[in-house]
Amino acid sequence: MLFANYYQRDRVKNASFEEIDRHHTYNPTFTNRLLRAEFLKHGIELNNPDVNEGREIAFSILHDGQPLDQISGPKYLIATENPYICPRNQDEGYLSQFDGVFTWKADFTSLPNISHVFIPNQIRNQVTPSFAERPIFSCIINANKAFPKSLENDLYRERLEVIRWYESHAPQYFSLFGLGWSKPEPGFTASEKVSRRFKRLATQLIGYKPFPSYAGEVEDKELIYRKTKFAYCYENVANLPDYISEKIFDCFFGGCVPVYWGSNTITHHIPKSCFIDRRDFKNTAEVHRFLLSINAQHYTKYQEYIREFLTSPKAMEFDTTTYVSTIISKILKDLKHV
Repeated sequence: MLFANYYQRDRVKNASFEEIDRHHTYNPTFTNRLLRAEFLKHGIELNNPDVNEGREIAFSILHDGQPLDQISGPKYLIATENPYICPRNQDEGYLSQFDGVFTWKADFTSLPNISHVFIPNQIRNQVTPSFAERPIFSCIINANKAFPKSLENDLYRERLEVIRWYESHAPQYFSLFGLGWSKPEPGFTASEKVSRRFKRLATQLIGYKPFPSYAGEVEDKELIYRKTKFAYCYENVANLPDYISEKIFDCFFGGCVPVYWGSNTITHHIPKSCFIDRRDFKNTAEVHRFLLSINAQHYTKYQEYIREFLTSPKAMEFDTTTYVSTIISKILKDLKHV
């Protein structure tokens, strides 16, 4: 048996492979568990580093950019996090120190060690409720977060604009779900922090609601999406080529039609017939008017296109099995040459 380390921030005692992920709201450990199981078939046990203490390590895998100071031997990086959140994921000097890098970012032309993977999903196609069976007209499911410094392509800010527009103009057509919305939006400047403290105090003393549309936290996003006609599905930033997270697929699996804004190459990989492209509209008011114009027959067409995509080879490029196979194939090939 060979042993390998899997470095994932804040994970010890093989928390990376637990069936229930204590570190993430929506339990994404299926991918890690499949990766570990497939390595075991080849006589390689993948563990968090503390579990492997005292063992000889064949190689290390880092889940997103982390310090390399004490990591020796062959090493690989899975760089799926947005580079605005994890800057090391786009630092070519940092990436060049790895034997292999697995990333959705396809423009590292000067690096020979790059393998392309999409952010993985458990691709599935299932029967979902019809237009008439969806009592929620539109929603957002996200956490109450923001970038410390405003970015030109910041979509946290655009999500907030959607929320405030509906609360002011069409509250009966919108519900907000996710973590942290019972508190005011994050503040970073001195004045923002002071304002947030006063608002926070008001929530505790007089029942002030920073976001009146807030309908609570969510354990399973799919349960909400199965009740919802349209979901505002915005990535954290816009215009990153091929950065297509799980967000749009979460909508698809619930049969909910997404209003998508994010990757500027989205239509290279997912047919435009499957979603509503936010870039086609001037503002949220225009989007809302368009959503109101969609009848049951038109909505059924969207759902048919989504199901057709989910059963296609293009969808399987995003599947966890493709992601795991790409990583294992590269590492096993390298081990044979050691």
